[in-house]
Amino acid sequence: MKKVLIFEDEPTIIEAIKQELIKWQYQVDAIIKWEQVLEQVQAFKPDLILMDIFLPAFDGFYWTQKLREFTKIPIIFISSADLNQNAVRALMIGADDYLVKPFTLELLVAKIQALFRRLDQHKEEYNLNFANYQLNQLTNELSKGTIVVKLTPTESLILKLLAINKGEIVTKIKIIQALWQGNNFIDENALNVNISRLRTKLEPLGLKEKLVTIRGKGYLLVL
Repeated sequence: MKKVLIFEDEPTIIEAIKQELIKWQYQVDAIIKWEQVLEQVQAFKPDLILMDIFLPAFDGFYWTQKLREFTKIPIIFISSADLNQNAVRALMIGADDYLVKPFTLELLVAKIQALFRRLDQHKEEYNLNFANYQLNQLTNELSKGTIVVKLTPTESLILKLLAINKGEIVTKIKIIQALWQGNNFIDENALNVNISRLRTKLEPLGLKEKLVTIRGKGYLLVL
């Protein structure tokens, strides 16, 4: 269930948005302690933030800049301030969309759904799924369930080649050529070292023994 956090100080607006999003199977919460905003964000771990401009103590621009210091959580501004410069400023500091009050709840839901669709498509482009594993090619993290292993870019590319050719022998020459195209200029000895390190990192995920060396030919990922 996707989680949405609301930065808004008008109770009637909060309640209206909350009730509408709950109908669409979103988990919704709102900032209630303005002296502990970042703590509430970190505790709730939202998938998306709805941000008003005019807020107690600090405005939405301030909080967006603070959030962008440590997170890429999508942010949609919802504000009665319809000046073009406000929308431009919001987008320039890291917001993903801008919606002017008053707006219909149907439009808000449509904006949220469209943003999540774009994010899901973006994730699919960079996530390689094989068997029960997922390789994030942006962060070079390999995961299975709650277990996550951090790989180097070189190890990540080697594993990608083996995964997309699972069940087939991938020659050392093919791996080295692929690494050279990615500006990783390694020789066969360096490749052997990387394979050894990769095997060690794969052990917590139960993949160590599945990375097989075919003597004189190359490597094989058996899944």
